[in-house]
Amino acid sequence: MRGLNCQPALGLIALLLLAGCVSKSVTSTRVPAIETPDTPVPEELLLDVGVVVFDPGLDVLDDEPDIPVYPEVRRAEALFLPNQLTVALQDSGAWGAVRVLPDEEQSSDLLVHGKILHSDGETLKLAITAVDSRGVTWLEETYQGTASSYAYTVTARTETDPFQAVYHTIANDLLEAMQSVPAKDRREVRLVTELRFARSFSNEAFGGYLDKEDRGRYTIMRLPAEQDPMLARVRKIRERDHLFIDTLQDYYVNFDEIMTQPYNEWRKLSYEEVIAIRELKAESMRDMITGVVAVLGGIAAQIEGDHPASRAAGQVAVLGGAYILKSGLYKRNETQIHVAALEELGLSLEAEIAPKIIEVEDRTVTLSGSVEEQYAQWRELLADIYRTEIGELEAMSAEVAGPDTL
Repeated sequence: MRGLNCQPALGLIALLLLAGCVSKSVTSTRVPAIETPDTPVPEELLLDVGVVVFDPGLDVLDDEPDIPVYPEVRRAEALFLPNQLTVALQDSGAWGAVRVLPDEEQSSDLLVHGKILHSDGETLKLAITAVDSRGVTWLEETYQGTASSYAYTVTARTETDPFQAVYHTIANDLLEAMQSVPAKDRREVRLVTELRFARSFSNEAFGGYLDKEDRGRYTIMRLPAEQDPMLARVRKIRERDHLFIDTLQDYYVNFDEIMTQPYNEWRKLSYEEVIAIRELKAESMRDMITGVVAVLGGIAAQIEGDHPASRAAGQVAVLGGAYILKSGLYKRNETQIHVAALEELGLSLEAEIAPKIIEVEDRTVTLSGSVEEQYAQWRELLADIYRTEIGELEAMSAEVAGPDTL
């Protein structure tokens, strides 16, 4: 047994111990300024932007995440974060109307989609895609921001969002993308938006004006006459749609105001839990590796030692290493306490930010349910209004033309 050599094992464990010591948490406190166009954008070139309610990203969760993810909290974040981005876009002064949209209906010139990949109070990771009404992709990037240790102090929390840098960066990238699009193409985007909206109500009347290629891009084949009465009806319908969407903005703003305080408290405590869990895991790993090294070293001393004192020292090392190893395992179990604390925080937040039912009346019609359900009902009502008005228009045309004569 004297030939037993523990040096390779000890060397490997020592390397693991060194590797576990080099990781560090990096924070950033710099928020980039919102960039603005060099010259004012002419009104006819201003594009409307719709920021679609984000995908909460519940399909990309880890099987066993260190920090639990609460579906209701993620869904609330999917409503909260788009409004933060719309504010940044509005501040740039480069766009027309910037609205949060409940679905992907093409009522805006540029649609911005987002997916929450990670959100735990310390790190926010978003996948952002922006596509214009022609089907041309302007932006497809992943953005990640890390909150600093000062982000959740009372004074800082009342001024800016902990992840303001993420929203500003996205807004600046979209401005850069817009400025690279020629004026004629922006005019085309606006025309395609109008024709797609018209086609959604009457494909029979407006389907021939657009062609959709295999790759999903729309091109204009021809334009309706400016005096076309059906186009005039569609434009009135579109104005009503924009007015309704504008009323929805009040809901999103109100939702953000209600959510801000409990959400920031949740993010603050979640941030603290994330840091605590990471530190405990690092301590646990160091203690476990140190314990294993001590145990193996003690065993080697007992086996290879010729003097009783060395064998006794080896026995002490084994006992000491076992104690350190036990301490590491205990700290690993202690992380579950913090996970349980996060669960309680998540449940309390879910209760505080439950969305309110909104009723919007138009022509004695009451829309109820979630925002998405209300908007779907509203689009159905618009379709009914369009069909009624077009029916009246056709009847008037028939009266003017008079009966057919042979």
